[in-house]
Amino acid sequence: MNRPSNTFDIAIEQGFDFLSPDYAELFDNSAATAFQHPLWLDTLYTRLASHVGATPLVVVVRHRVTGALAMVLPLLRIRRGPIRTVEFADLRVSDYLAPVCSPQVFSELLKDESACAEIRCLVRPFDLLRMTKLPDGRLPIENLLAAPRRIAMDTNAYATVLVAPFEQWRASALDRSYQKELAKKARQLQKKGDLSFSCCRDSAAVLEVLDVMKKFRGPRFQAHGDGDLLQRPEYYGFYSDVAQRGLGSFVRLYAMKMNGEVIAAVLGLSHHGSFLVIMGAFDIAGYKSQSLGALMFEQVAKDCIERGDQMLDFTIGDEPYKKQFGAQPSPMWTVTQAGSTTGAISLFALKQAPWLKLAAKRMSEFRFLPTRTSTPTR
Repeated sequence: MNRPSNTFDIAIEQGFDFLSPDYAELFDNSAATAFQHPLWLDTLYTRLASHVGATPLVVVVRHRVTGALAMVLPLLRIRRGPIRTVEFADLRVSDYLAPVCSPQVFSELLKDESACAEIRCLVRPFDLLRMTKLPDGRLPIENLLAAPRRIAMDTNAYATVLVAPFEQWRASALDRSYQKELAKKARQLQKKGDLSFSCCRDSAAVLEVLDVMKKFRGPRFQAHGDGDLLQRPEYYGFYSDVAQRGLGSFVRLYAMKMNGEVIAAVLGLSHHGSFLVIMGAFDIAGYKSQSLGALMFEQVAKDCIERGDQMLDFTIGDEPYKKQFGAQPSPMWTVTQAGSTTGAISLFALKQAPWLKLAAKRMSEFRFLPTRTSTPTR
């Protein structure tokens, strides 16, 4: 029988309050990412988890002497067919996943064998432990959970360093020929009418732009054989709730308009001097030769620089346009661990036949996306 830690109190708190001052303080002093922000996780657990049949599994670690939060592991239990999985609170809306803890406290936890044993016991039972989308250089969650060494995912994250003024960044990040091409496209677009670019400032503007994004994204992803998360009512509710509640601080929603009508939009998160792109939508049918996406991201970069941001993070995905804006790749990692014979067989099958990964992904998503599903729509 495991002895309890003498330093930490550890428990599962399914109803943990991510909007509490204690969690806000922990988050601000942690190595977590924007996708563990209080508002993001509160909305994910309250708006999405119940729709997909996921059960909250929030591991809360507190300092015994003071009662202050030491670490929070925002996890979920999800049954995918016969497989019982434990995974980070993601549900296909988060790009980066990490424990909410400072590096110093995380190091103290790793040295406390009793604390580690308690955490590993609380996370079980599971057939499969899935920790995907782990950013490079972050806290080694696999050591805490006694899981196998992380392995690289088959996709990277991309971010470009921003420098002021905008003209200097543009000259250093974009090829000269690409700069000329975008300038030409911009002149062509401006001749079509009254062109404007702005950041939404109220709920009415947010809902207007999100509705247009939904309209633009539906046919685009359906044409590629995929659906789009924004077409699902529960996911639209998630994004609109986050956008409205976080507007002006945590969330930015940019819109480009032609004669007052939205023709392009980008939704993203503002965190520690970085702007992280969540999703974009563009009127490709109406402006086929204008490179709306590239022109939009150019304007987003300009606004970020004027706000003092140091990084424009395009998040996960190997789309070629990211490198055109000077974005550099960063590896992403995944940790998996079998917790039963069923889980071990699943892992073995995937390693022996990589093509099964897609089939497994489809099966895992079928439960909470009853219509045609999509890959992460970034």
